[in-house]
Amino acid sequence: MNARSRYSVLDLVRGLTLISMIAYHGTYDLVYLFSIKIPWFHGEPGYLWQQSICWTFIFLSGMCFSLGRHPVKRGLILTGCGLIITLVTVLVMPESIVIMGVLNFFGFATLITAFLQPLLRRIPAYAGIPVSFLLFLLTREVPSGYLGFEGLRLAALPRFLYQGKLMMVLGFPYDGFYSTDYFSVIPWLFLFLTGYYFWKLLECADSSFPSFLRRSLCRPLELIGRNTLPVYMLHQPALMAVFTALDLIGMI
Repeated sequence: MNARSRYSVLDLVRGLTLISMIAYHGTYDLVYLFSIKIPWFHGEPGYLWQQSICWTFIFLSGMCFSLGRHPVKRGLILTGCGLIITLVTVLVMPESIVIMGVLNFFGFATLITAFLQPLLRRIPAYAGIPVSFLLFLLTREVPSGYLGFEGLRLAALPRFLYQGKLMMVLGFPYDGFYSTDYFSVIPWLFLFLTGYYFWKLLECADSSFPSFLRRSLCRPLELIGRNTLPVYMLHQPALMAVFTALDLIGMI
């Protein structure tokens, strides 16, 4: 999207979600790297916070897919940035290694959606939304070894699927796999596609909605939302620098 065609409301939501993510990662660092006791973070409140960020970002990214001019280029850039994060964590923080993190997922999701565009365009939005979302719910626990959503287990999956690096990318992690940030193609691609079709539905349903979404409501948050990738790449080093300095002077 160029400056003239920005949907400021989408940038605003993305900016708010990015701030929530930075706060979550800051809390994670304090708890797991600096041994600060925050009991609720280990329980359901922390989990729901983390999931709210994931769901919003992935759904919104699916919505915004059709607004980009060069999806393949974008997908390759995101994948490359994800690999940089993996390399940095391997070298600097191996105890917090990131393999197939969220940026890798966004890269793969963008490339897969671009490749499947001729097929996806044939599916009407009113069918694509429920089918994609139901597939997301059905496959939510595939990385854990079964079909189902959260505590609902519908069927165990054969163990032969969970072998090798490629299968890990798809959503079938091998025995012993570990990553502090793991977003496989399955199930998250289906949530991405739900957002993709939701945008298509909005386009078809009401021609007046784009003008509303272009309204500027909070420019600072919209600016953050327009620069999600650089902010994402820099926020963790910035957090670690601040927390390390505070730790050295005895404030944490």
